[in-house]
Amino acid sequence: MRKNRALSVLAILSIFTWFLFTGGVPATVDAAEPQKIAFIYVSSVGDLGWSYEHDNGRKMLEAELGDKIKTAIIESVPEGPDAARIIRQYAMQGYKVIFATSFGYMDPMVEVARDFPNVYFEHCSGYKTAPNMSTYFGRMYQPRYLSGIVAGKMTKSNIIGYVAAFPIPEVIRGINAFTLGARSVNPDAQVRVVWTSTWFDPVKEREAAVALLDAGADLIAQHQDTTEPQKAAKDRGLPSIGYDSDMRKFVGDSVLVSPVWDWGSYYVERVTAALDGTWKTHQYWGGMKDGIVRLSDFSPQVPQEVKDLVAAKQQAILSGKWDVFHGPILDQDGKEVVPADGKMSDPDMLNMSFFVKGVVGKAGN
Repeated sequence: MRKNRALSVLAILSIFTWFLFTGGVPATVDAAEPQKIAFIYVSSVGDLGWSYEHDNGRKMLEAELGDKIKTAIIESVPEGPDAARIIRQYAMQGYKVIFATSFGYMDPMVEVARDFPNVYFEHCSGYKTAPNMSTYFGRMYQPRYLSGIVAGKMTKSNIIGYVAAFPIPEVIRGINAFTLGARSVNPDAQVRVVWTSTWFDPVKEREAAVALLDAGADLIAQHQDTTEPQKAAKDRGLPSIGYDSDMRKFVGDSVLVSPVWDWGSYYVERVTAALDGTWKTHQYWGGMKDGIVRLSDFSPQVPQEVKDLVAAKQQAILSGKWDVFHGPILDQDGKEVVPADGKMSDPDMLNMSFFVKGVVGKAGN
């Protein structure tokens, strides 16, 4: 009798262990129970930039799907081993879809996805996939280019400062697009880059912006997570270009315009697919036409003439007849990297490691 009971206990433990470590969903789950969806952020939603906009997308997801889902977030998760631990905890706790919203979460998510085949994993900005893991990102270089037009027309010193996080293709691509936009209307404009080696550090971001202003920049742009570079420019009575969110709402009209993320539609689409059984792995890279990236409204400080220039180029992008990295394009040394009749392929853009003519700074190795 004791032996049978022991076997029964072992059987129960075996089933429980299988469920815990494979992400298996038992057939008796009540369909009316809300499915749990998790979001992992590299910074606080109070950054008013990157994580703030991801969280706006999560709120749209909740508004659209209502009682069908229940979401959870965790903020300020370092990229690396801690991320793997947190992703694994969510999977073990029965979360149906897990969104990891920073590049450095890629390898930790791949590691965990192997162990939980019945959980759907979504990684933002990476390139590795699995049968139950997708990647998603947007062609931010498109509104970056348009904001560069604004910067090129509004600078008086022809020195534009750019506070940047890490020399990875995503950031380099944005700097290049911005520079191409600026120089399309002002061939004398130069974009000076300072690297901070952090996505989120308000103090370092401000210090980098101040250094650029001290070096003669009269307009600040950035690829960071907070509004500190924009605030530093405002403190000098100078304009800036925002990023991630419409930073004019938080800093004021000195922010001329912002390239903006809009994640909500993507989150609704992917969670809906997970709930109805149509989810499939993919590598998504949408553009302005999809609405995942866009340009914010302009500050009243931007003249109509400049708005008209931006509108014309925006229409060319939306039509599909032209895109930012169509030739001719020269690198920093004046070498032609894209001929006049050519255009960069998606793989080349996604692996971009050089700076275009007009950028002052090193693109790294």
